[in-house]
Amino acid sequence: MESVIMALTIDPRTAHAPQVQTVLTKHGCIIKTRIGLHEVHSDHCSEKGLIILHICAELDKIKDLERELLDVKGVSVKYMTL
Repeated sequence: MESVIMALTIDPRTAHAPQVQTVLTKHGCIIKTRIGLHEVHSDHCSEKGLIILHICAELDKIKDLERELLDVKGVSVKYMTL
């Protein structure tokens, strides 16, 4: 079993966040921690979102998650194994 930190960006966030949420929910059993960040101003929210995931799973399941996230337009993914 691998322990992985995965970071993904979503741009534009408001357009693609629902699709990303669907993928993350599907793979929810391998996601140990999820942190979502975006910049907030008094007059608007940033369109670029950042999600950081701590994943515990076999490499094939991590690759499946990555592949599905990359199928969503506007999403980029990077990760490192700990």
